[in-house]
Amino acid sequence: MRASRSLIRSFGLVALFVGAAAAGTAGGVLFAFAGDLPEIEALDDYSPGVITRVLGRDGSTVAEFATERRQVIGYDQIPEVLRQAIMSAEDQDFMTHGGFHPLLMAYAAVNDVVRSGRTPGRSTITQQLARQLFPESLGFERAWIRKIKEALVAIQIEKRYTKEEIFTMYCNKVPWGNRTYGVEAASQLYFGKSARDLTLEEAATIAGMLPAPQRLNPYSSLEAASRRRAYVLDRMVREGYITATAASEAKGHPIVTRGEPSQPPALSRYFAEIIRTDLEAKYGTKAVYEDGLIVRTGLDPLLQRAANTALDDGLRRIDRLRGFRRPARNIIDAGDGASLDTWRHPQWPRDLDEGTVLPALVMDVSQTAITIRIGTMTGLIERAGYQWTRRQPRDLVRPGDVIEARVRTIDHEAARFTADLEQTPEVEGAVLALDNRTGQIMAMVGGANFVRSQFNRATQAKRQVGSLFKPFVYAAAIDRGYTAASILDDSPASFNVGPNQPPYEPRNYDRTFRGPIPLRLALAQSRNVPVIRLMEALGPRQVIGYARRMGMSSPIPEVLSVAIGASEATLQEIVSAYSAFPNQGVRMEPLTMLEVVDRDGTVLEQHRPEAHEALRADTAYIMTNLLESVVQRGTAASAASLNWPLGGKTGTTDDYTDAWFVGFDPEITVGVWIGMDQKRPIGTNQTGTVAALPIWRQIMSEWIAHRREAGDPPVFERPGNIVTVETATGPEVFIAGTEPQ
Repeated sequence: MRASRSLIRSFGLVALFVGAAAAGTAGGVLFAFAGDLPEIEALDDYSPGVITRVLGRDGSTVAEFATERRQVIGYDQIPEVLRQAIMSAEDQDFMTHGGFHPLLMAYAAVNDVVRSGRTPGRSTITQQLARQLFPESLGFERAWIRKIKEALVAIQIEKRYTKEEIFTMYCNKVPWGNRTYGVEAASQLYFGKSARDLTLEEAATIAGMLPAPQRLNPYSSLEAASRRRAYVLDRMVREGYITATAASEAKGHPIVTRGEPSQPPALSRYFAEIIRTDLEAKYGTKAVYEDGLIVRTGLDPLLQRAANTALDDGLRRIDRLRGFRRPARNIIDAGDGASLDTWRHPQWPRDLDEGTVLPALVMDVSQTAITIRIGTMTGLIERAGYQWTRRQPRDLVRPGDVIEARVRTIDHEAARFTADLEQTPEVEGAVLALDNRTGQIMAMVGGANFVRSQFNRATQAKRQVGSLFKPFVYAAAIDRGYTAASILDDSPASFNVGPNQPPYEPRNYDRTFRGPIPLRLALAQSRNVPVIRLMEALGPRQVIGYARRMGMSSPIPEVLSVAIGASEATLQEIVSAYSAFPNQGVRMEPLTMLEVVDRDGTVLEQHRPEAHEALRADTAYIMTNLLESVVQRGTAASAASLNWPLGGKTGTTDDYTDAWFVGFDPEITVGVWIGMDQKRPIGTNQTGTVAALPIWRQIMSEWIAHRREAGDPPVFERPGNIVTVETATGPEVFIAGTEPQ
């Protein structure tokens, strides 16, 4: 017994001596490196790069800009269970050490000298923070030298800041995989919740990622993430934070993620791009991607989602009429060694959702069906899914082709699904929605696919407007004493347009003439000849002046054919102009950003609605009423089924190169354009009524369903000098003094 105690005492003295020697040596080495280290005082003003967020009108995030996706939180917002998990896994003595462990440092140094290869970690949380904060100063030396420098910086950090401050900086700085930094952003990405709401197993999963976040996160490997979670839970048991029973129960729960390791959210990539370029021009790239600006907008998430879906559905519907095009990519032909069983597409999600369109790999083709794969699930495209092509499966695709498929039904237990054959549309389109009273942009889609083309067809593309110009002619006429009951001449006409020029002889779309017709009917049925006669009577310059006051800034030639759309404009111009009709003649300048605030809450800029008097209120009301006739019994009659106060106008150009519909209710104006980027026909008979109106109707049906929940339908405001008079064709509205006696 005495010999045993003597041995223990001797061993303790040796250990104490070695520890003291190691500490002394480490201290001397640390002193030697003291002059080659960063200034710790700079951390007093340290602000890690955080996400710039674009908020919609409901306060939700509709877009993000960030080099590092991060949300900074305070110590009290980091839940105790997460603190315990991180300390257990990374540094159990964090609350008691002075920044580093001398013995572990000595071991790391010896190991680096004796062995080739990577030195084991042995770093405290403070040392890890030092490495993250000063990578350029600490990250390019030999491993043992770098660790010595880390230790010295860690000592200085410990002297200047409290443990709580150090831990908070650490939790906000370090990466958690998938371009995400800080515990709050990680919690949102992996579990769809704030860090303060994490459960024990979720906190252990988050903590377990720290050694290798790109490899140990659940999106990269559920198996690796589960193993690391078990390790963290066991460490928490050893440190006395949880019981073995609690750890065992947590291990039994599967890791259930709530997000996707994809691009930052952007309901409208085109809208977000406008904001990004504007912010960069004003504040610089660094401010946009690191300073955590808050940008408030009027974008309406519900309306934007409806616009995204409706335009995609509509373009695919129109594109199908152009026939099926064979897939451009086949992984077998590519010759890169990929196999049908192991090949993966980067856009494949973890889970399938019904109705989504995704890339799919053709596995097999029979006489009656196409077998495809998306991720680990096998799908079948049967006759109903490909019959639109009017061809047989073996004439469409072959094994190895990468195609598009719309998921129809899913059997999760069997890991199988059914789908419809799709293809990337060649036809392009755009959607824009404005708030009539403020001009705020409520929805914007600038094309079929932002990744494929960043050109914004809602704001940048000038296209021939067709019959959308006609309301400007009629507005000028109403202001000059014409009424909705005025009789116009729809008969063959010939106009002299200049010396040595053939006469201009316009025709109607249906190649017929109606003779004398009321102005209301001429507009509702979009007759060409009456409006050109009206243009000649009023004078092109007079009419163009009205178009200018209503916001049409693109060049407009002073020729009669402008009345039926010979000029060009952007979708934004035309939608902004039409919004003046339901807004009592007042046009609001399109408004992208409402407010920009920095991370400290200081308002950097604010934007108020900018109003322009475009029309008299009574003229605007008569025009609104006339455009209601287009929906009730004119070229947009299919929208009457929405049973809502609506007005609007179709537009179609020669050879069907452009199809439009711009319509409004008392609150919003929505425009849709369809066409090809290169001016080519969309397809036979693809008019505004056929191509654009169904998309508009789908968007408005979503908006109206939402508005019905809020109460009764809104109404178009009627000025006091509007009177209703019974005429031979029924009740008609007039500006007082212009009604028939």
